[in-house]
Amino acid sequence: MAPVQFWSTPGLYIKWAARNKPAIFWSIVVGSVGPVMALVVPPIRARVGDGPRAQIPLTYPIPKGPRSPPSGYED
Repeated sequence: MAPVQFWSTPGLYIKWAARNKPAIFWSIVVGSVGPVMALVVPPIRARVGDGPRAQIPLTYPIPKGPRSPPSGYED
């Protein structure tokens, strides 16, 4: 069961946790920001004009035209 102090005065409890247990406090803060950013950031990026990325090529492009031996290559 949760301590009674948290439900009666959450502000004081958060201040106490930030001072006395900073690792746990900041872990909860950073962990709760991740899902919020997953919902907020994509619409902001679309509004700014940052669209989807171009697909990464999976093969090396072959140039069109006649093939020539590499420079310095002698038969």
